[in-house]
Amino acid sequence: MFKVKHLMSHQVTPLTIETCLTDAVDQLLSSGFLGLPVVDEKKKLVGFLSEQDCIKALITDSYHCDSHIQVKDIMHKNPLFVSAELSILELATIMGKDKPKIFPVVDDFNRIVGIITRSQVMSSLNQSLKGCRVA
Repeated sequence: MFKVKHLMSHQVTPLTIETCLTDAVDQLLSSGFLGLPVVDEKKKLVGFLSEQDCIKALITDSYHCDSHIQVKDIMHKNPLFVSAELSILELATIMGKDKPKIFPVVDDFNRIVGIITRSQVMSSLNQSLKGCRVA
């Protein structure tokens, strides 16, 4: 069975806590992901920002046409994350319990090494199922 490290996306540009809302939204939209990890100056995971977090702030700020919001103001401060060594089956079980659709992947020093989505997990499990033989 595959591990997270075999399927995760390595090309992830995380956000920083000082990033302003409009720049964060631009980066999030161009990434193609539903959310992005937030890192400190040592590239360690400190938060996670989702589309849902952004849309709430965008509603208020676009109405008033004024924004001083930074990522640190609206991010999840205790994000869930997974290890690159976690099996896809274990991650699928976690995702099946109404958890996030996307997880940052970290190394032993809590630094971002990638990101994995529910779609990637589903694709892997589907391919595995297609490979099964019926007796």
